[in-house]
Amino acid sequence: MLHAKGTKAGTIAGMEKAPSLTDQVMDHVRDAVISGDMPPGSWHSVYRLSEQLGISRSPVRDGLLRLEQAGLIRFARNKGFCVVETTANDVAEIFGIRLGIEPAAACRAALNRTDEDLAGFDDAVTRMTEAAEQGAVEEFFAADRQLHRRIMLAGNATRGADIVDQLRVHTRILGPTTAGTSRSLQDILDEHRPVLDAIRRGSGVEARDRMRSHIEITGHLLLTQAMPDADAAEVRRVWQQRTEGY
Repeated sequence: MLHAKGTKAGTIAGMEKAPSLTDQVMDHVRDAVISGDMPPGSWHSVYRLSEQLGISRSPVRDGLLRLEQAGLIRFARNKGFCVVETTANDVAEIFGIRLGIEPAAACRAALNRTDEDLAGFDDAVTRMTEAAEQGAVEEFFAADRQLHRRIMLAGNATRGADIVDQLRVHTRILGPTTAGTSRSLQDILDEHRPVLDAIRRGSGVEARDRMRSHIEITGHLLLTQAMPDADAAEVRRVWQQRTEGY
């Protein structure tokens, strides 16, 4: 097995930094959206959220403003904030953006990965494996998000990782993942193995192509779920309109 080049101080340690109050607010709202406690189209009070979290209104507003900038919520005067609905067109566009970020980051990760990066990948895969064996869907996808983020950080795409984190919340708003409907948790885990094998071997081109394939498979399946009444040709048209060129 090839050994990685050097180490990147702070790559993983930075991910474990204690979150600020603003970050805690953002994490709470994102988790509530994903769990369905704050469903699309629902309205919520800034004051009530502040009381619920035991956090003053200033960091609560700061966190919500950042979520508004990310397109997850919108404010309305005298009404509070509303969770924005995610459409099929949004799903296709989101995966178009991911295709512009993640394959290239995987390529760079293969060329620049460190021992610390590889250990981080292994940790995420271990968590995914355990969750798949237990049928723990939420735990599985938390580890999946961690793995994708670690790959992007190893590929020097820190801002890209932040963007993808936000985008993935939008696709989770749609409800069920592809797990259990189109493929199993084990199937999803297995799709990551060729990506990681290529990164470990230092094969940038293969890592890029394998990551592209994984994202395209996931994107097509989620778009199909978001368009239950459309035929395959219509799904393909929407996909191509928003992903071609990457």
